[in-house]
Amino acid sequence: MKLTTRGRYAVTAMLDLALYSKQDPVSLSEISQRQGISTNYLEQLFTLLRKKQLVVSMRGPHGGYKLSRSSDLIYIDEVIDAVNESVDATRCQGGAGCQQGIRCLTHQLWDDLSAEIRKFFGGISLAGLSKRNYVQQTCKRQRERQLCIGLNKK
Repeated sequence: MKLTTRGRYAVTAMLDLALYSKQDPVSLSEISQRQGISTNYLEQLFTLLRKKQLVVSMRGPHGGYKLSRSSDLIYIDEVIDAVNESVDATRCQGGAGCQQGIRCLTHQLWDDLSAEIRKFFGGISLAGLSKRNYVQQTCKRQRERQLCIGLNKK
């Protein structure tokens, strides 16, 4: 099982929204700058996230995106599912056709791991993740870096 860039970036972008969009919407260019994800890639992800009703878009000069509901009601597994990402650790994508159409010796082990991963991601909300110490430290560093960039532009 490998969580691809698409899933990782979707979770990162959604966490960014949870942290930075308290009242105002957040533009994709702001997320791009803070998280180092290309704006074009974010556009693709946010199309999928909007279709799954995890974000809402707001138009206009101060437009951008906001979470569609409270960050304590959006779980990491929803974000991963929204961008069509899989956390399946089996070689057969859970179909039990691992070895020429039949279940392999360790199929159940990998299937159980997949269930544990889904349970793990299903137990973490964006709000819960945003309160973790390492997230708060990174957020503080990003805000400080943004202030420095803003000062250098003047």
